[in-house]
Amino acid sequence: MSAVELHSEQSGPPDAPALLLGSSLGTTLEMWSPVLPGLADRWRIVRFDHRGHGRSPVPEGPYDMADLGGDVVSLLDRLGLDRVSYVGASLGGMIGLWLAAHASGRIDRLVCVCSSAYLPPAQAWAARAASVREAGSVAAVADAVLARWFTPSYAERHPDVIAWVGAMLRETPPEGYAACCGAIERMDLRDDLALINAPTLAIAATEDHAIPPGHSRAIVAGVPGARLEVMPYGAHLAAIERAEEVTALSERHLEGVR
Repeated sequence: MSAVELHSEQSGPPDAPALLLGSSLGTTLEMWSPVLPGLADRWRIVRFDHRGHGRSPVPEGPYDMADLGGDVVSLLDRLGLDRVSYVGASLGGMIGLWLAAHASGRIDRLVCVCSSAYLPPAQAWAARAASVREAGSVAAVADAVLARWFTPSYAERHPDVIAWVGAMLRETPPEGYAACCGAIERMDLRDDLALINAPTLAIAATEDHAIPPGHSRAIVAGVPGARLEVMPYGAHLAAIERAEEVTALSERHLEGVR
């Protein structure tokens, strides 16, 4: 499938080093709003919507990781960015791994937040995609998904955040969401990890039941020289729930501080 022209937004100094932020399945570039204050003074931030999400085109599926990664390479070409650092959460991290393995000359440093190189069982992703397509809306799975994205204590204290993220999820085009589920269903990047030469940091959260910390450990085991940080609290959307900690860990890694 040919690349689509992703919707993107930029902030920060235009002459600063470029940093791409790749969001999770079922969210838009807005999910990164909590981390922008900590990054935009040092980086030229490029946030983007995956195909099938937000204001990006919604081609008919199937999609694969190569399609989603190819879209980002096309975005870099369009913006005239030869080499960037990349922080990705969940699906965004999966795409980051693909990019670092298959477009290695374009990725300087990589951070994967609550992500994975291989996320079985495939049947669960197929069933989720089928539910969304049958209902014609991501609302069919939204409550179950949201329940795993945040810890119960955080959700109770921040109903406004839950409503904001829930609206992003429910407004995701059903075909885009379902086709990206299919990309995850078929994804197996385990053999690609050894190809990655970008300094890589995997960040996990102990209460992430969507992609438990073992997936980040597997990334670190497969990527030469990769490092692991496991936060002792927080669930799947740690980039929102633990925004300050994710920002600080990412900054140190992107600046080469160990």
